[in-house]
Amino acid sequence: MSRQESTEQYLRALKLGRRCYKDCVLHGHYPYPQVLDEILEGAVTAGQVDLGVIEIPTDHIAGTKTQGRRSAFAANFMPLMETDSEFAAKWISLCADHLGDEGIRDPIRCYEYLGRFYVQEGNKRVSVLKSYGAPTIPGYVVRMIPVWSQDPEILAYYEFMESYKLTRLYRVSFSRAGSFAKLQAALGFEPDHVWTEDERQHFTAGFTYFQDAFRKLGGESLPITVADALLVWLKIYDFEDLRTTPAAELVKTLSAVWQDVKVLGTEQPISVATEEVAEPAGEPGLLGRLFKPKRLNVAFLNEHRPEESDWARAHDLGRQYLETVMEDLVTVQVFNGIQSGAAAEEAIDQAVENGAQVLITTTPPLIGVCRKAAAKYPGLRILNCSVSMPYTGVRTYYSRIYEGKFITGAIAGAMCPSGRIGYVASSPIFGVPASINAFALGARLTNPRARVRLRWSCMEEHAMETLAREGTELISNRDIPTPDRTREPWGLCQALEGGRFLSLASPYWHWGNFYVKLVRSILSGGWDALSAQNAGRAVNYWWGMGSQVIGVLLREDLPAGARQLAEILYRGLAAGAIHPFQRPIRSQDGTLQSDGSRWFTPEEILHMNWLCDCVEGSIPAFEDLLPFAQNLVRLQGLDRDRIPPEKEGTIL
Repeated sequence: MSRQESTEQYLRALKLGRRCYKDCVLHGHYPYPQVLDEILEGAVTAGQVDLGVIEIPTDHIAGTKTQGRRSAFAANFMPLMETDSEFAAKWISLCADHLGDEGIRDPIRCYEYLGRFYVQEGNKRVSVLKSYGAPTIPGYVVRMIPVWSQDPEILAYYEFMESYKLTRLYRVSFSRAGSFAKLQAALGFEPDHVWTEDERQHFTAGFTYFQDAFRKLGGESLPITVADALLVWLKIYDFEDLRTTPAAELVKTLSAVWQDVKVLGTEQPISVATEEVAEPAGEPGLLGRLFKPKRLNVAFLNEHRPEESDWARAHDLGRQYLETVMEDLVTVQVFNGIQSGAAAEEAIDQAVENGAQVLITTTPPLIGVCRKAAAKYPGLRILNCSVSMPYTGVRTYYSRIYEGKFITGAIAGAMCPSGRIGYVASSPIFGVPASINAFALGARLTNPRARVRLRWSCMEEHAMETLAREGTELISNRDIPTPDRTREPWGLCQALEGGRFLSLASPYWHWGNFYVKLVRSILSGGWDALSAQNAGRAVNYWWGMGSQVIGVLLREDLPAGARQLAEILYRGLAAGAIHPFQRPIRSQDGTLQSDGSRWFTPEEILHMNWLCDCVEGSIPAFEDLLPFAQNLVRLQGLDRDRIPPEKEGTIL
C-alpha cells in the first residue's frame, strides 16, 4: 500500500515541480535550485563553523552545494524527472520508507550561507519531506561565514550569528540590523537572555501560527522575513495572543498593519512632504464631493500640561489659534497630562467616541499608542509630532528649524568679528546636526573666520556657562517654542560680564499656522491626494518658512544691519531662493559633502550624521548622554536602530 501511496505522492510532487518550473521561466527566474559553489565562485569567505546536527527550517533550504542532479529538481525542490526514470524510482522508494514504521531518520548534510541552506547529501530526502510539508529537517550543517562589510545584508547576518547563540533558531532572522534586540524587548527578555528549550518551543509554536497568516496575505512575495513582519505586529499586539487568537482573527490583526509590513521591503519607506498639499488637481468626482468633510472634529493629546511644559504650551497656543481662525469649520477636543500608555489609549477611545476624525499627538513618546489607534480605528487620521517614522497609519510632523538656525548663524558671524561663537545642541536626534551645520554655514557666510564651539545640553547641565567661561562671545542656546515666550536666555545670546546673557535672535515654531493649513488640506482633499501620490508609503510633514510654520524673533534693539540681514535671508528662504546647504561643504574628516552644485535632498538633511569642518566638537554616543535625554534618543536618535530598546518602552 505504501508503494502505491508513494507513487501517487510522486505524481503530486511532479505536478508541483513542473508548475514551479513554468512559473519561474515565465517570470524570468532561475527554475532550478541555487548552487552554492556558483554563488561563492571567486568570493572570499571569513571561515567555516561546524554547527553539528540541527533542525533546519525547510523553507530556508535554497539549493544544493554542487551542480550534480540540480536539473532533476525545480526551484522548490519538487521533482522534474518522468515517473519511469531511475530518479523517480529512488524517490518513490525513499517516500515509502518515510511512510513506513522507521521513517526518514538520517540527517542530511548541507552548508549554510547567509541564512540559507545548500544540500550536499540528501537532496531526495529534502524533496520527499518538503512534498509532505515538513516544517523542519534534521541536518548536519557547516556554516560558511561571509567577509564582514557595511552591506546591510552582511550587517544583518552578523547580528543573526550573535542572536543564534541565544536562540538556537534559524527562523529568527531579520533583513536589517538592530531588529533582534527589539524582539528580545518585545518578548520581555533582557538583551543577552539565552532562550531555554521551553522558550524556544513556545516561540516556535506562536511563530508557526503567525507564519501561516503571513503567507495567507502574500508575505512570501515580499523581500522581508517572517520575523520582520512579526516585529511590526508585536509593536501593537502581545506575543501571548498568537497561540490563543483564532486563525481568521490573526489574519485580521495582521491585515491591520499590513501596509507597515509592506513598507519594510521598499527602498524609501518614508515620503518627506516639505510643502503643504491643498486642493488636488482637477475637479473632484461625485463621490469626492459627497464624502469630502465640511467640518472636522479634531482631538489634541498632550503628554504634559501647558502650564507645566513650554513644549505643550506651544502646541496648545497652536490649538487655540486653529479654533480662532477656523471656528466655523472645526470642533476641538483637548486631553492634557496623558503620560501613561493606558491613559493615552483611554483618551483616544474617548475622543473617537466623541466623534474625533483627526487625532494630533504632540510628543514622540506617544507614537506607540498612535500605532495601536491606527490599527483599531483605520478611518481615523492620526498625526504625531516627530520625524522619520515609517508607519503608514500615522503621519508625523515637524518643522525645518535649521532654516531659522541659518539666519541666527549669519547674525552671529556678522556681530562677532573674532569668530568665537558657541552652540549648545539639545540631543543627537534627527535634524539636530542639520541645525548645527546650518548655523555654522550661516556664521561662515558673514564671517569666513568663524569657528563654532559645540556643546550638548544632554551631556552637561551648564553647557552655556562653560562656553562663556572659555571666552565665547556669542552662543546659540535652545530656541523659544513661541514668540511670546521671552524668558531669557533664549536663542542666540551675547555673553556679558557676571555670567549674564543678552538674547538677540531665535527661531520659533508657529504650530497654529501648521494646524490651520493641515485642517484646510484635509477639508479640500489634500490629505487623500497625498496618500494617493505616495502609494502606501509613510508620510512625514517637514515644513519650513515657506509654509510660515517657522519664524525668527529678533530683539527690538538689534542693530539695523543685522535686522536687515535677517529679513533678507528670511524672504530668500521662504521663497526657496536661498538654500543653506547649496555651497561647497567639507565635513570634519575632510570629506567633500557638496561641491556647491547640488542640493541636499530633504532625507539627506534630516538624517545628517556629520558636522561641518568649522565646527569644534562631536556628536555624542548614547552611553554618554544624561538619563533624561536617553528616552528621546531611543525614539528619534540618529543611531536608534543600534540602541537596545527597553522592555517597558516603545519598540520602534
